[in-house]
Amino acid sequence: MNNCGLSLRALRFLRYNAMIVQVCGSQMMKFRFTDKKEKLCSSKGRYTMVKIDLITGFLGSGKTTFIRKYAQYLMDAGNNIGILENDYGAVNVDMMLLQDLMGENCELEMISGGCDKDCHRRRFKTKLIAMGMCGYDRVIVEPSGIFDVDEFFDILHEEPLNRWYQIGNVIAIVDSKLERDLSEEADFILASEVADAGCIVMSKSQDASPEEIQGTIEHVNHALEKVHCSRRFGKDFDGSDEAGVRNNVIHKNWNEMSKEDFDRIASCGYVMASYRKPEFEAEDAFTSLYFMNVKMTEKELREAAEKILSDPACGHVFRMKGFMRVSDGESSEESAQTQENGQHWIELNATKNEIMIRPLHVGQEVLIVIGEGLQEEKIKSYLKI
Repeated sequence: MNNCGLSLRALRFLRYNAMIVQVCGSQMMKFRFTDKKEKLCSSKGRYTMVKIDLITGFLGSGKTTFIRKYAQYLMDAGNNIGILENDYGAVNVDMMLLQDLMGENCELEMISGGCDKDCHRRRFKTKLIAMGMCGYDRVIVEPSGIFDVDEFFDILHEEPLNRWYQIGNVIAIVDSKLERDLSEEADFILASEVADAGCIVMSKSQDASPEEIQGTIEHVNHALEKVHCSRRFGKDFDGSDEAGVRNNVIHKNWNEMSKEDFDRIASCGYVMASYRKPEFEAEDAFTSLYFMNVKMTEKELREAAEKILSDPACGHVFRMKGFMRVSDGESSEESAQTQENGQHWIELNATKNEIMIRPLHVGQEVLIVIGEGLQEEKIKSYLKI
């Protein structure tokens, strides 16, 4: 708070959103000021609309990791951005993984679940209304891995969002080593998340063989076919001599992506595709279990994750993620870099293809298991709860 009793957020709101209405005869002029530029419109004109991008992707595909790189690219280009973490779960772990992006040109916002679908939709719209008045050049939305993409389009066609936002891109993140044995419900979620995408960006392609990458593209196209969608990806090369770029599919090591690669992604747009929706709710087919204050060593956590992800008795587990505090001497030398009062935080991000545990400066003591038909008691037995 400052001497005027205003929070920093309130001051920023006033700085970015001072609206002056001036009546000149019968013509109403509106001026919107930001600290970067002045935007002018008339009653017959339009504001400079805020571009909004949706980053979709199935559970554990790597959306948050991609957003870190994409957001940095946008900021390097001089954009003032807002990132909205939009999750159905009661705890938004991914929000914490983006904290270090916050600064003069980037703010983070969050919607967590804990309510029904209609309530969540209202929260989503309310948050977008608030963000529409913050002077951003671009807003990035990261939904959950089971998000209904139609909700994104439907809300942005409602007043007043249809006058404030311009849909920029729908970017779908797909794991290069996508699991082949997916249920009908999971295949539908996969298809619905890529159907409207301007491009697919494949994650962890450096760890996949050309045959695995091609098999993943074929799986995506088969999933689209099953829901009677005419879209197909990666059928032909786009004429570029550059390796790792096929027709609307980019499969490169993200650490080696160039500015030109991100230019291509940032201008990929979106496609309004039609497809048949089955009669089920994603929130009913997929469940999340939350475990607080799990006490294990890093080695025990890795072993537990391996067993939970591979044991059918736990259900069909797609992803485990979260944070845990471990004592010094209970983790690898790399993790021991972030010591605090004899303890330090580690992050777990695990799928069947990869179990990653890394040090973190701050965390929240929670582990989340996401999948179909989860068996809580069996999972608890592996977590020693």
